Amino acid sequence: METTAAEFFLALINIVFLDLILAGDNAIVIGLAARNLPKETQKKAIIYGTAGAVILRIIATILVVWLLNIPWLLLVGGVLLIGIAYKLLTDDNNDHGNIKAGSNLGAAIRTIIVADAAMGLDNVIAVAGAAKHNMILVTLGLLISVPIVVWGSTLFIKLINRFPWIIYVGSAVLAYTASSMITEEKHFMGYFEGHQIIKYLFIAAIIVGVLTAGHLKKNQPLAVSRPPCPNGLNIP
Repeated sequence: METTAAEFFLALINIVFLDLILAGDNAIVIGLAARNLPKETQKKAIIYGTAGAVILRIIATILVVWLLNIPWLLLVGGVLLIGIAYKLLTDDNNDHGNIKAGSNLGAAIRTIIVADAAMGLDNVIAVAGAAKHNMILVTLGLLISVPIVVWGSTLFIKLINRFPWIIYVGSAVLAYTASSMITEEKHFMGYFEGHQIIKYLFIAAIIVGVLTAGHLKKNQPLAVSRPPCPNGLNIP
């Protein structure tokens, strides 16, 4: 697909931003996997593990980009990405207790690569959707964003905690990417190209719907369970 220089760089920025938003947990996992190693070995584990994770992520994303050419898979990928956009707003993502620290350099590298692959499906789908079938965008975006995640994750997580609206921006970008994927599905493309207003209304509705549903879920008050009343009485 031919793109102008401006479209190329906008798409590249989009990919880097999406990967940064979605990959905070992956950076934490990398730190946990290398935490028991000596400091000089930790750096090697992070560098080699990250290199392996980047290579694996690039291969997986290119594979998904190719798969998205199959009829109806753009629709499936778009629907999955809508779920990821919603989950980004509603999940705390604090469960890292099952990540084992590597006892040596090789074990830490394996843990980093395997954990990143297991946790990276959302990143792969998002990047593949944003890349518009451009393999150069996939490669450049991941080469730029993954090292930033590894070495700048602490700062980025602090920024998100200080400015929660960043998560909403990330979710909106994901929802936009998802709805764009759906409108580019071959079975729907002709209709949406002939009805541009409906296309933009559909994209806007998906973005607003995801942000509204995610915000309501995130701010839903927790139900407080009451202790049983004495003597079997059930007093409201």
